[in-house]
Amino acid sequence: MTSDVARDKAARLLKKQGSMSSLASSDVHRGKNLGLPVEKSIDKSLPGECSMSTVSFTDDPGHDDHYRPPVKYENSYQTAPDQKFPTAKIRYIISDVLESCLRHEKYEPELCRQLSKTTSEIIKTRVREMNIPRFKIICLVHIGQLNNQGLRIGSRCLWDSTCDTFSSYEFRNNKLFAIGSVYGVYFE
Repeated sequence: MTSDVARDKAARLLKKQGSMSSLASSDVHRGKNLGLPVEKSIDKSLPGECSMSTVSFTDDPGHDDHYRPPVKYENSYQTAPDQKFPTAKIRYIISDVLESCLRHEKYEPELCRQLSKTTSEIIKTRVREMNIPRFKIICLVHIGQLNNQGLRIGSRCLWDSTCDTFSSYEFRNNKLFAIGSVYGVYFE
């Protein structure tokens, strides 16, 4: 009788600690249920011998001293910008950069390739200095030779026509032309 009381006391202590390894497997095998969630597996590696291993879990879903209700957050997505993309100011930036960089240049393919990259970066940094919130800035500059030819430049984008827009400027001197475009795509 005293051994049953001691065994029950040990089972309660083990329940708090989350382990049943010190309980006799015969108690579990005989059908004594101590109220613990138990996973059983029987190992029959040796003939005539049967051993049982048990695993218990420390989290008892019915009892939680530190219950906190879940916190609900509201979405912070903005589907429309607070201010419009300033196309007129950006057109002025494009014209200023193209005219200052390309005013006295002749068309040379290698030089114009580098000028296209540098003018595009200059335009993009000046537009980013305006701190237009939640817009992705894309800048393209095309430079070509003037020889009485025709050229059309087109671009395709997947965008929302209510929020997304662009600004463009065309520059010409005696030897070359340049077209600068800045796209403002709104981040939701």
